[in-house]
Amino acid sequence: MVAKKISSLDKVLGRLESLDSVNLTNLVQRLARERKLLETVFNTLREGILVIDRTGVIEYANEAASRMIGLKDDDLGEVTLWKLVPDLAKSIETNLEELRPRLPLLLREIEINYPEKRILRLYIVPFKEEFDEGVRAGDDERETGHFAVILHDITAEKLSTDEMIENEKISSILLLAGGVAHELGNPLNTLNIHLQLIQRQLRKMEPTEEADRIRESVEICSGEVGRLDGIINHFLKAVRPSPPDFQDIRLLDLIEEVLRTQADELADRDIRVDVELNRDLPVILGDRNQLKQVFFNIFKNAMDAMDAGGQLRVRAWSDEHSVFLQIADTGSGISRDDLSKVFQPYYTTKKRGHGLGMMIVQRIMRDHGGHVGIESKEGVGTAIFLQFTQKHRRARLLKSGPDRTGGDG
Repeated sequence: MVAKKISSLDKVLGRLESLDSVNLTNLVQRLARERKLLETVFNTLREGILVIDRTGVIEYANEAASRMIGLKDDDLGEVTLWKLVPDLAKSIETNLEELRPRLPLLLREIEINYPEKRILRLYIVPFKEEFDEGVRAGDDERETGHFAVILHDITAEKLSTDEMIENEKISSILLLAGGVAHELGNPLNTLNIHLQLIQRQLRKMEPTEEADRIRESVEICSGEVGRLDGIINHFLKAVRPSPPDFQDIRLLDLIEEVLRTQADELADRDIRVDVELNRDLPVILGDRNQLKQVFFNIFKNAMDAMDAGGQLRVRAWSDEHSVFLQIADTGSGISRDDLSKVFQPYYTTKKRGHGLGMMIVQRIMRDHGGHVGIESKEGVGTAIFLQFTQKHRRARLLKSGPDRTGGDG
């Protein structure tokens, strides 16, 4: 058995009743200094530290913990940790009933949205001495136990890991898709060559009714081969992750250009387009062809989701840093369960869809330093939100990039 070391302060506290007023005053001052020292140490830590009682009431929080979970000074002794993680109380009870003083008692990851979105890892540890006394004394004393809760902010770690996994998954899928599209191009080229040879032979034949039918069939086949070749080339340009060729872009001009190319299809489907864009919308930096692909994919998805008589609405606004676009349809909408899958590769609700459209949209927006979001309700419609950094702001960020990584500052 290891002997417990007794400090000089413990000795003084052991004969507290025999101290006179002067020594009591000195003791109080010494305790105040030690408390201030401990609080200073705790407040220099990056990890958050809480002390909670058996009912979850937070009795102490260092500065890091207060920042992480948005605690105020007057919250101490009033707010419970169960407010953040409701099922922790039951988990602690289950562990305590096993009467095993192992450390940590609980390890949990939680996501909070206030005061800002964070992912925290919680270690909950019982105070060892109180736990042991509770075990010896019975249930009544066990109710007075306290726990230390250590909070570690793993937001950046978690998000970077998730993003790395997502990027690796997307890269492998795009590589596979690009390879398949490339391989399809070889037999199409062979078909095209043989169709051209047949057409040459047909020109040498005498004009008969049968020859005219064959000539017409060959022309149809040749046209379809050309169309498939165009689709493959368009697909390869979309999925190959090439760096954006940044230039000045006026979003209104670009959107109008894409809508003109889809005008016939919109008219055939009897879909009304309502565009409200300010002509003075700030200029952004972007790759013209890639952003056209973004709008083409979003508009096509909207058309496919709507019946005849639907409406496609495009809105835009800006603040001092960004330009925002909202593209909304009155289509069938997306269920809550499927909404989180929209940007996943090969997810689609279309019978003939390949499920890469919105994934490509997300990749292009990310490469442009922008963001894409989605809201949808079944039977009502879907709204896509795009956020672009204004030219002056993005130029400043690009200019300051080398300074952050290799400059003197």
